[in-house]
Order: sequence, then structure tokens, then C-alpha cells
Amino acid sequence: MLLLSILVITPVLALEIVTHPQVIDNNLTKSQLRRIYTMRQVNWSDNSAITVFVLPSQHVLHQRFAKERLQIFPYQLNRIWHKLTYSGLGVAPTTVQSEEELIQAVIKTPGAIGYIDTPSLQKLIAKEKDDKVTLTQVVSQENTVMDSKQKERGKGVVNVVKIKD
Repeated sequence: MLLLSILVITPVLALEIVTHPQVIDNNLTKSQLRRIYTMRQVNWSDNSAITVFVLPSQHVLHQRFAKERLQIFPYQLNRIWHKLTYSGLGVAPTTVQSEEELIQAVIKTPGAIGYIDTPSLQKLIAKEKDDKVTLTQVVSQENTVMDSKQKERGKGVVNVVKIKD
């Protein structure tokens, strides 16, 4: 009885797909997302390269992402990546060790895509709001922090991508 009550109380955290701020694709279909993560779609709609970041296969968030968003088991995803790599037809995504590393990799890599849970996204948004004054000062001093397109669009640190059916 106690175990059942713990399972009912435990909230299920949503998964968010995030991209680098320069990525212009804010909406993806489920099949596009699956093609990106199975490395069959390697360019965004503007023909810029996609860099895929993932967590290790044993990470709980990676397992949830594969099952819930890609509707494929993590071991099947690994097989696809291994086949691409060993046949020389492609490369596997870049694996990072934690959500924090994944967020930083997406922020620093133009064309990047990754996934995080909602609390991590909320922390990132809160940190962005706290750092906004500092970021504005840095941008005025060094134009290398954000390019002009990014400033014009008023993008944040990452884009949150909406997934359509």
C-alpha cells in the first residue's frame, strides 16, 4: 500500500527539446525529431548543420526521451548509431555526462539540439533573467557574445522547440 501511494505522488517531469538560439526551426514534427536523433536528418531548414547532443544511454532522462519522444527503445537507438559509425555512413551524437553539460553544449554550439527536463529549463530561464543585466553589458562591450541576428530576434539562451504530431 505504501509503495502505491509513493508512485501516485511522484510527479512525472516533462521533457523539453532545446536548440541553440540561432536555430530557426521552432517547431518540429515527431518524425523530424526522430530523423534528427537517428542521424538521418543532418541539416536544419536553412541548410545549417545539426549537432546532436545526448546523455549516456543508462541515464534516466535519456531512456525517457527515447521512449516518450522518439518512441524507440534506447538500445535500438544505440544500434542505429553503432551501425552508422561502424559502416562509415555517419557519426553518432555527442554524449555528455550531465544535463548541465548538455545545456552548456547546446548554448555554445551553433545548430545544436538536446533535451532537458522542465525543472532544468526553469532553472536556466531563472538564471538567464538574473544574468540579463550582465549579459547586456557584456554584449555592449564585446559583440562576440551574440551575433546581430540573435540580438534582432531577441532570443534567449536556448530555444524551446514545440513538437507537433
